[in-house]
Amino acid sequence: MALFEVLFKRTSTFALTVAVGAFVFERSFDALTTTIFDRINEGKQWKDIKKNYEQ
Repeated sequence: MALFEVLFKRTSTFALTVAVGAFVFERSFDALTTTIFDRINEGKQWKDIKKNYEQ
C-alpha cells in the first residue's frame, strides 16, 4: 500500500517511475548481454587479439 501512495498515486510520479525503471532495465540488460557475449567470444574479438598484430 505504501508503494502505491509513494509512486503510483499521482500521474507524474507514475510516469517518472516508468521512465526511470525503463532506463535502469535497459542499462542493466545491455551490460548483462555484453558480458555474456564477451565471455562466449573470449579470444576471438579484436580487443583480445590486437596485441598479436600491433608492431
